[in-house]
Amino acid sequence: MILTAHVRARAQRGLTLIELMIVIAIIGILSAVALPAYQDYTVKAKMAEVMLAASGCKTSITEAYQTATKDTSPAANAWGCEGVNTSKYVSAVNTNADGVIKVTVKGLGPAAIEGKAVYLVPQKIETGTGGATTATALSKDSIPTPIAQWGCGVAAADTASLGKYLPTTCKDTTLAAVVSSFTTTN
Repeated sequence: MILTAHVRARAQRGLTLIELMIVIAIIGILSAVALPAYQDYTVKAKMAEVMLAASGCKTSITEAYQTATKDTSPAANAWGCEGVNTSKYVSAVNTNADGVIKVTVKGLGPAAIEGKAVYLVPQKIETGTGGATTATALSKDSIPTPIAQWGCGVAAADTASLGKYLPTTCKDTTLAAVVSSFTTTN
């Protein structure tokens, strides 16, 4: 009977100070790990809207590549899809004469990626020796031709800051030459 009374008294006392400190330490460690992961997740979710802003341009450029001629191909920023402040997370959508799309981001969170750009490049697939295929950027000189795929990535200097927030399908590091020469003049 004495043992039962002792157990009942112990159960009513609650947690000791050391037990409470351990619980608080565990919560602190879990939140320290979870908070940065959650912040990265929210930036990646916002990046989806940036990619969506480019999809309208992809459609109009794909159509122009298939229907225009070399002489009637649109000039830079004349593909019919460009704009400024097109959404909460996109400050501008620009195109060059070859149909390369530049989507400039804003308000995603980290200051290091403010004003950086995501590029989408129309590409053709070439078959090399031994059957190996290579994606090559198209130019307005190749119009009319179908676009086989879209390359997607960022400038080489922005890979560390913006690259980690991009979708897996948008991490093409071979676009550096096309992206570095992006200009909105003919």
